[in-house]
Amino acid sequence: MRSVQHTDHKVEENKSDDYSLDRVPRSKRNMGWLSITNITFGIATAIFYFQMGSVMALQFGAINAIISAIYAIIVAGILGTFIAYLSAKSGMNVNLLSRGGGFGYIGASLTSFIYASNFIMYCALEGMILVAAVHAFFPSIPEWVLIVFFGSIVIPLNWFGIKQLDKLQKWSLPIFFVFLVAAIIMAALTPSLYEGSFWTYMPEGVQVGGTALLLCIGMQHGIMGLTPLLASDYARFLKPKDMKVGIWAIGFIPQIFCFGVMGGLGIWFGVRLGEPNPGVYIVMLLGIWGVLFTMITQVRINVTNIYSGSLSLSNFFENIFNFKPGRRFWVVVTGVSAIVLMLAGIVNHLGTVMTFQGVFLMTWATILVADAVIVKRLLKIGPGYYEPKQRNLYKWNPVGVVSLIVGSGLGTVAALGYFGEFLQSTAAFFAAILAAILTVVIAVITKGKYYVKVEDKSVEKEDMIA
Repeated sequence: MRSVQHTDHKVEENKSDDYSLDRVPRSKRNMGWLSITNITFGIATAIFYFQMGSVMALQFGAINAIISAIYAIIVAGILGTFIAYLSAKSGMNVNLLSRGGGFGYIGASLTSFIYASNFIMYCALEGMILVAAVHAFFPSIPEWVLIVFFGSIVIPLNWFGIKQLDKLQKWSLPIFFVFLVAAIIMAALTPSLYEGSFWTYMPEGVQVGGTALLLCIGMQHGIMGLTPLLASDYARFLKPKDMKVGIWAIGFIPQIFCFGVMGGLGIWFGVRLGEPNPGVYIVMLLGIWGVLFTMITQVRINVTNIYSGSLSLSNFFENIFNFKPGRRFWVVVTGVSAIVLMLAGIVNHLGTVMTFQGVFLMTWATILVADAVIVKRLLKIGPGYYEPKQRNLYKWNPVGVVSLIVGSGLGTVAALGYFGEFLQSTAAFFAAILAAILTVVIAVITKGKYYVKVEDKSVEKEDMIA
């Protein structure tokens, strides 16, 4: 009797774990595209995008920042739409898609670990923005107390998975917009430090295009790979009847808001107020309400960081160590890890790490799209579905693993400036194109041999992508 109860408990736990280790059954893909798009707005409303827009405008000119934002929307939107389609069609997130999409189960686990570390570090970065804003208003409270408090509150907010996230993001979004409108009004009433139209602002010695534009694009690359990949964690729950509208909404709407609305407002705020740090100018505009605004935005983004990080860690430890304590365990690990990074001050040294991660994430996303569209669909190499089960997979598939290592490796070298100024600023794009070419070439050479050891005859026709 105890064994039966234990089994039932594990089944219930797996349900609450949001299928971190297997495809979402078609019967459980029951979320509308509006709900899923709403959840992805957790990352789209991050103040970090204000900061990027403000920094780029003040350093390289507003028009260069605007052009780079349009570029980011187009590229990230296309990648996001393709990945949302693959995820909704297969019922799997990018960690599981990578298993059957050219990496093998050990190869995919390595991408999962780097992906998880990405979310942990972004969680720490976003957390410190909030801590800095609150500490500036309440200097008597030690920073470490604020770090522990704000780092801890996102853990219980993740306890019940995607349904809880949907409710949190749905009810906090109107509040976010009220504060955003208030900040815009207060900024408009504040005399501008720049006399002309904000989009004409150009620092002395800087021109439209050229090096300045490339540097803006390089900054966008640092985050562009994240939002398309993040969509897969939620798009796998999309109702099949919402596919046509849903994949475009999930793919493009968050990108438009991230880089266009939030980034564009950051450009305007930065030029008008002459300040690149939103943690400073939001509090300057709204006072104590600015602290509350910052708190809402950072909690919204960090619950998505914790959620995606926990899924990736769950996938990694299941693959490598067959350790399956459940997603809630990894929610705690992810949250505590972010707190440790904040306490250690590692966020002060994230520049180089973010450069590598921008290259890595863009390369990974491009490999998944190239494998699905060119290898599987056009060339008909490998199975027309994604296999999540470890027993049916090879440990390594050179198609994805070699392409990722070579692409992101050379991309990182380029980002460090060893291949010249042009490739330094376009390193992520260079790495992605190189990896896409290698994906196709290696798939043709290996003839799809390493995708699956044993074909799964039970895969539903609706879950086939080719």
